[in-house]
Amino acid sequence: MRTLTKELQANITPKDAHKILVEGNNRFIQNLKANRNLKAQVLATSEGQFPFAVILSCIDSRVPAELVFDQGIGDVFSVRVAGNVINEDVLGSMEYACKVAGSKIVVVMGHSNCGAVTAACNHYELGNITPLLSKIKPSVLEVSKGKEKLSSAEIEEVSHLNVTHAIERIREESPILAELETKGAIEIVGAMYSVETGKVTFLNN
Repeated sequence: MRTLTKELQANITPKDAHKILVEGNNRFIQNLKANRNLKAQVLATSEGQFPFAVILSCIDSRVPAELVFDQGIGDVFSVRVAGNVINEDVLGSMEYACKVAGSKIVVVMGHSNCGAVTAACNHYELGNITPLLSKIKPSVLEVSKGKEKLSSAEIEEVSHLNVTHAIERIREESPILAELETKGAIEIVGAMYSVETGKVTFLNN
Protein backbone atom coordinates (compact mmCIF):
# COMPACT_ATOMS: atom_id res chain seq x y z
CA MET A 1 0.00 0.00 0.00
CA ARG A 2 1.62 3.24 -1.16
CA THR A 3 1.94 6.31 1.04
CA LEU A 4 -0.09 9.17 -0.37
CA THR A 5 1.84 11.85 -2.22
CA LYS A 6 0.53 15.19 -3.44
CA GLU A 7 0.20 13.75 -6.95
CA LEU A 8 -1.66 10.64 -5.79
CA GLN A 9 -3.99 12.74 -3.63
CA ALA A 10 -4.71 15.13 -6.52
CA ASN A 11 -5.80 12.22 -8.73
CA ILE A 12 -8.29 10.88 -6.17
CA THR A 13 -11.88 11.99 -6.80
CA PRO A 14 -14.51 12.26 -4.05
CA LYS A 15 -16.09 9.11 -5.50
CA ASP A 16 -12.72 7.34 -5.33
CA ALA A 17 -12.28 8.45 -1.72
CA HIS A 18 -15.68 7.05 -0.78
CA LYS A 19 -14.82 3.75 -2.47
CA ILE A 20 -11.46 3.52 -0.68
CA LEU A 21 -13.22 3.86 2.67
CA VAL A 22 -15.85 1.25 1.80
CA GLU A 23 -13.19 -1.20 0.66
CA GLY A 24 -11.14 -0.53 3.78
CA ASN A 25 -14.09 -1.23 6.05
CA ASN A 26 -14.81 -4.44 4.13
CA ARG A 27 -11.25 -5.58 4.86
CA PHE A 28 -11.70 -4.68 8.52
CA ILE A 29 -14.91 -6.71 8.78
CA GLN A 30 -13.13 -9.71 7.24
CA ASN A 31 -10.17 -9.26 9.63
CA LEU A 32 -7.85 -8.53 6.72
CA LYS A 33 -5.32 -5.73 6.43
CA ALA A 34 -3.79 -4.00 3.45
CA ASN A 35 -0.08 -4.70 3.21
CA ARG A 36 1.61 -1.56 4.50
CA ASN A 37 4.86 -0.75 6.25
CA LEU A 38 3.94 1.68 9.02
CA LYS A 39 7.54 2.46 9.84
CA ALA A 40 8.16 3.38 6.21
CA GLN A 41 5.03 5.53 6.26
CA VAL A 42 6.33 7.38 9.30
CA LEU A 43 9.47 8.26 7.37
CA ALA A 44 7.62 9.02 4.13
CA THR A 45 5.23 11.46 5.83
CA SER A 46 7.80 13.13 8.08
CA GLU A 47 8.08 16.17 5.81
CA GLY A 48 4.50 16.40 4.56
CA GLN A 49 1.06 14.83 4.53
CA PHE A 50 -1.60 14.42 1.85
CA PRO A 51 -4.63 12.66 3.42
CA PHE A 52 -7.55 11.87 1.12
CA ALA A 53 -10.28 12.04 3.81
CA VAL A 54 -11.32 13.81 7.01
CA ILE A 55 -13.43 11.75 9.40
CA LEU A 56 -15.35 13.18 12.34
CA SER A 57 -16.13 10.43 14.83
CA CYS A 58 -16.85 9.96 18.51
CA ILE A 59 -14.11 9.60 21.15
CA ASP A 60 -15.52 6.14 21.94
CA SER A 61 -12.60 3.71 22.31
CA ARG A 62 -14.41 1.16 20.14
CA VAL A 63 -14.50 3.45 17.11
CA PRO A 64 -10.93 4.22 15.93
CA ALA A 65 -11.45 5.61 12.44
CA GLU A 66 -8.09 4.56 10.98
CA LEU A 67 -8.61 0.97 12.07
CA VAL A 68 -12.26 0.54 11.03
CA PHE A 69 -11.40 1.87 7.56
CA ASP A 70 -8.03 0.04 7.44
CA GLN A 71 -6.02 3.15 6.69
CA GLY A 72 -2.38 3.91 7.42
CA ILE A 73 -0.30 6.83 8.59
CA GLY A 74 -0.88 9.93 6.47
CA ASP A 75 -4.12 8.64 4.91
CA VAL A 76 -6.86 10.40 6.90
CA PHE A 77 -7.43 13.36 9.16
CA SER A 78 -9.17 12.02 12.26
CA VAL A 79 -11.32 14.48 14.23
CA ARG A 80 -12.75 13.04 17.43
CA VAL A 81 -15.16 14.51 19.97
CA ALA A 82 -17.81 12.89 22.17
CA GLY A 83 -21.04 12.49 20.21
CA ASN A 84 -19.32 13.48 16.94
CA VAL A 85 -20.77 16.98 17.38
CA ILE A 86 -20.05 20.06 15.30
CA ASN A 87 -18.47 23.20 16.71
CA GLU A 88 -16.27 26.01 15.39
CA ASP A 89 -13.04 24.09 16.01
CA VAL A 90 -14.31 21.00 14.23
CA LEU A 91 -15.43 23.08 11.24
CA GLY A 92 -12.06 24.83 11.14
CA SER A 93 -10.29 21.47 11.19
CA MET A 94 -12.44 20.22 8.31
CA GLU A 95 -11.85 23.40 6.32
CA TYR A 96 -8.12 23.02 6.79
CA ALA A 97 -8.26 19.36 5.74
CA CYS A 98 -10.15 20.05 2.53
CA LYS A 99 -9.34 23.60 1.42
CA VAL A 100 -5.70 23.72 2.51
CA ALA A 101 -4.53 20.11 2.61
CA GLY A 102 -6.61 18.74 -0.28
CA SER A 103 -8.78 16.01 1.27
CA LYS A 104 -11.62 14.82 -0.98
CA ILE A 105 -14.28 13.56 1.43
CA VAL A 106 -15.76 14.64 4.76
CA VAL A 107 -17.34 11.82 6.77
CA VAL A 108 -19.39 12.35 9.92
CA MET A 109 -19.54 8.94 11.58
CA GLY A 110 -21.85 8.17 14.47
CA HIS A 111 -22.07 4.74 16.05
CA SER A 112 -24.42 2.36 17.79
CA ASN A 113 -24.66 2.25 21.58
CA CYS A 114 -23.19 5.76 21.86
CA GLY A 115 -22.61 6.88 25.44
CA ALA A 116 -22.76 10.57 24.63
CA VAL A 117 -26.07 10.23 22.80
CA THR A 118 -27.48 8.08 25.60
CA ALA A 119 -26.38 10.70 28.16
CA ALA A 120 -28.08 13.44 26.13
CA CYS A 121 -31.26 11.36 25.94
CA ASN A 122 -31.12 10.87 29.71
CA HIS A 123 -30.62 14.62 30.29
CA TYR A 124 -27.22 14.14 31.92
CA GLU A 125 -25.58 17.31 33.25
CA LEU A 126 -22.07 17.75 34.63
CA GLY A 127 -19.48 20.48 34.16
CA ASN A 128 -18.39 21.00 30.55
CA ILE A 129 -20.26 17.85 29.51
CA THR A 130 -23.51 19.82 29.73
CA PRO A 131 -22.81 22.29 26.86
CA LEU A 132 -21.32 19.48 24.78
CA LEU A 133 -24.47 17.35 25.12
CA SER A 134 -26.63 20.39 24.34
CA LYS A 135 -25.44 20.05 20.74
CA ILE A 136 -27.17 16.65 20.59
CA LYS A 137 -30.39 17.97 22.17
CA PRO A 138 -32.07 19.03 18.88
CA SER A 139 -31.95 15.40 17.74
CA VAL A 140 -33.24 14.21 21.12
CA LEU A 141 -36.17 16.62 21.02
CA GLU A 142 -37.07 15.64 17.46
CA VAL A 143 -37.29 11.97 18.40
CA SER A 144 -38.75 12.29 21.92
CA LYS A 145 -41.57 14.69 21.00
CA GLY A 146 -41.82 15.64 24.67
CA LYS A 147 -41.51 12.10 26.02
CA GLU A 148 -39.16 11.87 29.02
CA LYS A 149 -37.84 8.31 28.62
CA LEU A 150 -36.64 6.91 25.28
CA SER A 151 -36.38 3.26 24.29
CA SER A 152 -33.13 1.72 23.03
CA ALA A 153 -34.45 1.88 19.47
CA GLU A 154 -35.32 5.56 19.88
CA ILE A 155 -31.85 6.33 21.26
CA GLU A 156 -30.36 4.70 18.15
CA GLU A 157 -32.69 6.88 16.06
CA VAL A 158 -31.25 9.92 17.86
CA SER A 159 -27.73 8.78 16.93
CA HIS A 160 -28.69 8.63 13.24
CA LEU A 161 -30.44 12.00 13.40
CA ASN A 162 -27.46 13.54 15.18
CA VAL A 163 -25.30 12.64 12.18
CA THR A 164 -27.85 14.11 9.77
CA HIS A 165 -28.02 17.33 11.77
CA ALA A 166 -24.21 17.51 11.82
CA ILE A 167 -24.12 17.28 8.02
CA GLU A 168 -26.72 20.05 7.80
CA ARG A 169 -24.67 22.26 10.14
CA ILE A 170 -21.51 21.72 8.09
CA ARG A 171 -23.28 22.92 4.96
CA GLU A 172 -24.96 25.84 6.72
CA GLU A 173 -22.05 27.05 8.86
CA SER A 174 -19.09 26.46 6.54
CA PRO A 175 -19.40 28.34 3.24
CA ILE A 176 -15.95 26.99 2.36
CA LEU A 177 -16.99 23.33 2.60
CA ALA A 178 -20.41 23.99 1.05
CA GLU A 179 -18.77 25.62 -1.97
CA LEU A 180 -16.27 22.76 -2.37
CA GLU A 181 -19.16 20.29 -2.29
CA THR A 182 -21.20 22.28 -4.80
CA LYS A 183 -18.21 22.35 -7.16
CA GLY A 184 -17.78 18.59 -6.82
CA ALA A 185 -14.35 18.97 -5.23
CA ILE A 186 -15.40 17.08 -2.10
CA GLU A 187 -18.15 14.78 -0.86
CA ILE A 188 -19.83 15.38 2.52
CA VAL A 189 -21.48 12.25 3.83
CA GLY A 190 -22.78 10.71 7.04
CA ALA A 191 -22.14 7.19 8.26
CA MET A 192 -23.01 4.89 11.14
CA TYR A 193 -20.61 2.37 12.66
CA SER A 194 -21.89 -0.76 14.36
CA VAL A 195 -19.93 -1.59 17.51
CA GLU A 196 -21.52 -5.03 17.30
CA THR A 197 -20.36 -5.99 13.79
CA GLY A 198 -17.66 -3.48 12.80
CA LYS A 199 -19.61 -2.47 9.69
CA VAL A 200 -19.83 1.13 8.50
CA THR A 201 -23.08 2.02 6.74
CA PHE A 202 -23.01 5.22 4.70
CA LEU A 203 -26.14 7.36 4.85
CA ASN A 204 -27.95 9.27 2.15
CA ASN A 205 -27.54 12.89 3.20
